[in-house]
Amino acid sequence: MIEMRLNRTKIALLAAGSALLLPAAAVAGPTLDAIKGRAELNCGVSTGTSIGKSTLDDQGNWTGFEADFCRAVAAAILGDGAKVNFVPLEFKNAFTSLQSGSVDMLARSATWTMSRDTEFALEWAGIYIYDGQGFLVSKASGITSAKELAGASICVTSGTTTELNLADYFRTNRMDYTPITVSSPDQSIANLESARCDAYTNEVGGLASYRLGLSDPDSYTILADVISKEPLGPVVREDDQQFEDVVEWTRHALIIAEEFGVTQANVAEMAATTEKPELRRFLGAEGEFGTKLGIPNDWAVKTIQTTGNYGELFERTLGSNSKANIARGVNTLWSQGGLLYAPPVR
Repeated sequence: MIEMRLNRTKIALLAAGSALLLPAAAVAGPTLDAIKGRAELNCGVSTGTSIGKSTLDDQGNWTGFEADFCRAVAAAILGDGAKVNFVPLEFKNAFTSLQSGSVDMLARSATWTMSRDTEFALEWAGIYIYDGQGFLVSKASGITSAKELAGASICVTSGTTTELNLADYFRTNRMDYTPITVSSPDQSIANLESARCDAYTNEVGGLASYRLGLSDPDSYTILADVISKEPLGPVVREDDQQFEDVVEWTRHALIIAEEFGVTQANVAEMAATTEKPELRRFLGAEGEFGTKLGIPNDWAVKTIQTTGNYGELFERTLGSNSKANIARGVNTLWSQGGLLYAPPVR
């Protein structure tokens, strides 16, 4: 009798365990529903002067890595990368604008930190650029190392991780400095050019971008010293897991496409002809992987048609084919010694 009860208990536990492994049904989220309803993604970007990331050109077009990431998400959801309402935001207003629902997501160089992750009711949907903080100085200053900045005045944007990293660096190295804090990178660059400060500090990618806005960019140089880790990525509200998944898998799609040699030019042909199982799942030729996200099954095709793969996107906006001309460095595929890695479509 005892043995029979034990067997029944085991069967019940196994059944319960099996139930826990069943795939959960996709639950529609308010953000995705709202985007579909208005047929437009509201994407928070910088104020339009961050060359290579989100820049407003003379014709009123938004260009750059982060602007194109907004387009990639719009293409995944709506099938059209043009259906984006770009909302320029000063850094001091960016997180509150997302929290209030004024924008659906942020793509404006927001560093992922523990305090922001735990206190803002927001989520980083992965990392799309691995960066680090550095210093921009005039060549005429003769400064060649951050250790030579003892006693210097440093321009920095207030209320940012950049400001905190700056304080940590000088404290760690027992050096004095004078912070010149302002609300925008544009003002910092103006202060550097007018010699109100000896150096400007920001992410290295940002420094390369803002350096191009100087009247004589070749008179300034970025020091080799990198004093922090700056993982940059898209930010969403934490109360909508479905939309976070869509944004995160859009980022994954750019990486997967580069890994498999899927490009803006060949994606349609590969979707129609590939016999590789994972590529067929990824490009919507079999399975219902888009449906699992609440978007069309050809979402990855639309995304890559809009922006190209990660390598194409990076090189066009920030890398060797851009004005910024930033080396990819760790922003290369894991198979090439970099940090870019995406889960399999399975």
